[in-house]
Amino acid sequence: MEWRDQGVILSIRKHGETSAIAELLTPGHGRCMGLVRGGRSRMQRPVLQPGNFVQATWRARIEDHLGTFVFEPLKLSAGTIMENSFRLSGLTTLACLAQALPEREPHERIYDAFRIVLDAIDDDDLWPALFVRWELGLLDELGFGLDLSKCAVTGSREGLSFVSPKTGRAVSSEAGEPYRDKLLRLPAFLLGGAVSGSTDIVSGFKLTGYFLERHVFEPRGLEMPQSRQRMIDELAQRTH
Repeated sequence: MEWRDQGVILSIRKHGETSAIAELLTPGHGRCMGLVRGGRSRMQRPVLQPGNFVQATWRARIEDHLGTFVFEPLKLSAGTIMENSFRLSGLTTLACLAQALPEREPHERIYDAFRIVLDAIDDDDLWPALFVRWELGLLDELGFGLDLSKCAVTGSREGLSFVSPKTGRAVSSEAGEPYRDKLLRLPAFLLGGAVSGSTDIVSGFKLTGYFLERHVFEPRGLEMPQSRQRMIDELAQRTH
């Protein structure tokens, strides 16, 4: 068995004295793992970092085996990201959340959006909002998508300002105002509007985070990555 695909490295862990096991997110083969022989060598270590894009060749005798990876670097972003704590928290969170995807199941939309976020990560005014949209897409790909198309109470497509934590459906300002303390805020940028500032994006992360906790992490007995809260805390301190 052999295939070639490009992908972004999600994680690396040591294996034996000289090798490593790499986890890769690819457009055509989903989230995959494989052994990288000599992966702990001085030559390979700069390539084998989360956030780097590579051309991968995967080989195995039988499809169900772990298999081996051989990587060719395409874009080595990890080094510069690691120099910035805010961006590093974003990268770490992206990689952790992508691990919720089923192994070896293609999710090309999620991969493409992952690349868009990382390609923009040197622009702190842009990538956090893209990240929130990526989390919405992840929920959708996992079967827990939110319905933000119209008000769950009135059917109106105008003035959508809240989301019901029970149903994941949008609620208009008029219908939701009496219950605003029990509803989640729906920032306008998730409906195609402009981002009004960091507070807007933090609200977006609170919205997606609620449903990620409820549908993805709690049922598996897992906790949300701490890097996500560090990212949100730093975002909340920023003013625009």
